[in-house]
Amino acid sequence: MAMTVTDRGAPRYPLDPSSGVPLYLQVERSLQHRLEQGEWKYGEQVPTEGEMCRDYGVSRVTMRQALARLVDRGLLTRERGRGTFVRDTSLTAGGRGVTSFTTELAQLGMDAGGRLLSRRVLTAVEADVAEALQLEAKAPVVELHRLRTGAGQPMGVQTSHLPLQRFPGLDVLDVDDHSLYATLRQHYGLVPTEAVETFTVSGVPADIAPLLEVQPDAHAFHVERLTLDAHGPFEYVRSIMRGDRYRVRLVLREP
Repeated sequence: MAMTVTDRGAPRYPLDPSSGVPLYLQVERSLQHRLEQGEWKYGEQVPTEGEMCRDYGVSRVTMRQALARLVDRGLLTRERGRGTFVRDTSLTAGGRGVTSFTTELAQLGMDAGGRLLSRRVLTAVEADVAEALQLEAKAPVVELHRLRTGAGQPMGVQTSHLPLQRFPGLDVLDVDDHSLYATLRQHYGLVPTEAVETFTVSGVPADIAPLLEVQPDAHAFHVERLTLDAHGPFEYVRSIMRGDRYRVRLVLREP
């Protein structure tokens, strides 16, 4: 429980300088815990740097470092001339490696979840899927249709296609509420090396809208992704991500 400020001005949230954990990291962890406990709602302004410096008994340099890390992780956002605010549960994608949805959310301090909606073995996939995976037209493919969540909220629906010949037994493995890439690594030793993604913006189909808890035709990102390892393409996935919770940020630099 938080300590109350005393007449001598003791910090409300005392830190432990002898713990070996840097003060900025102690502040970051404390603020994250307060965010997770709902002390401030999404979109609400947090106290000023000066107020938090007094609350924790630290310098502005230390406080700014802690806040900057929370901003980088997507938990807070700074608005010039206005202050620092609690960011919503949107996932900001961009400037990342070949990672899974679970890893992306973990890097932002959010818990990823999911639910397997359906699983089928197809012996005839669409021509563009077969071409992308470099398969013959009738090669068996495992189709995984999954709802993905972040912090318990629906983020998107993903439909993955993977060649059964490369992943025998995938049609019966437990992939419900698990990272697919972690499962492929554990059972097949797979290490993704490259991915190509294409983003378009369109409405949410009527049959998907209830899963995402939005109205039909609400704005969404439609994402096609082809992922490869050292042996070539192994996954073709189509995703529909809520436009109000999933964002894309790209950093552009001169070559």
